[in-house]
Amino acid sequence: MNAHRSLRTLAVTTLVATLSLSLGCAKSEDDKDASDGKGTSSDGGGEQVAAEPTEGAKTCTLKAYGGKETDLAKATVGFSQSEKEANPFRIAETASIKAEAKKRGVKLLTANAQSQFSKQISDVQDLISKGADLLVIAPLNSDGWEPVLKRAAAKKIPIVTVDRQINAEPCEDYVSFIGSDFVEQGRRAADQMIKATGGKGKVAILLGAPGNNVTTERTKGFTEQIGKKAPGLKVVFKQTGEFAREKGQQVTEQLIQSKPDIDGIYAENDEMGLGAVNALKGAGKKPGDVKIVTVDGTKNAVQGIVDKWIYGVVESNPRFGPLAFQALEDFGKGKKVGQDIVIKDSAYTAANAERDLSKAY
Repeated sequence: MNAHRSLRTLAVTTLVATLSLSLGCAKSEDDKDASDGKGTSSDGGGEQVAAEPTEGAKTCTLKAYGGKETDLAKATVGFSQSEKEANPFRIAETASIKAEAKKRGVKLLTANAQSQFSKQISDVQDLISKGADLLVIAPLNSDGWEPVLKRAAAKKIPIVTVDRQINAEPCEDYVSFIGSDFVEQGRRAADQMIKATGGKGKVAILLGAPGNNVTTERTKGFTEQIGKKAPGLKVVFKQTGEFAREKGQQVTEQLIQSKPDIDGIYAENDEMGLGAVNALKGAGKKPGDVKIVTVDGTKNAVQGIVDKWIYGVVESNPRFGPLAFQALEDFGKGKKVGQDIVIKDSAYTAANAERDLSKAY
């Protein structure tokens, strides 16, 4: 993958960077105490805000990509969700896309791959067959998109990917990627773990699902930061929890058996972290016995901080609707849009968790 693809060097266009739009979230299918569905406009929750562009940021234009100008209000947008919507992140993400389409009066076609990559490929091809003029894709995996990209290119259909990257050429195979700086999220999680443990001890990593850039980059940022800033903190266990609560619990149960003296757990999303909490409770541990740091910002994880089971959460905001539709609108008008649009993420700690609980999704 080309160096400019790294999230460490991602940037945004000035136009999109100035956006400050808010949108509500939705209830989890698993947790009755999840979001109440009301959005917020305070910094650190509710809205997605794009980071300022860096010097030399790459952009994409309709002329460079190919195709013709499109009036978003008269277009049909296809949205492909990757995972089962039992995960609060995915629920909030889909709700955001649907709400923004409704707000703008845009016809929206949706599909959910139910965590099956082959289904997602066929889903997107079906969206194209049904007349989608524009596509927003939340990819399950980063590789394997050639059939979709080839078909979309033949019809000059602009594609915006959200949350995860696809391994392809920006402004050639797709227009823009909108997401967080996952390497930086890993670094920030490491900083929280260092503070929680005093920079010494044994740490486990509950890895996300294999085959996508989120897992790779959150791991990279965490391990590099630990090695640089806290050599006395050793990563002694790494295993995938597949971004799922049940799997995170199972892996943590194995961890407790093999490494009963573990000091900290870095879970690469909240659901795995909450699974780890369940495992620790089942093992008779008390809040704070094992320091847990997670990434996402779900209401249940932030409540876990209040309850002292989780030390800290690095936010990863799923409310992509406003930025995704603005990028499509601007691109359709022939304006420049960033090839990479990076979101500014906040964090939750013991100092702000109770106060900011309403901002979580």
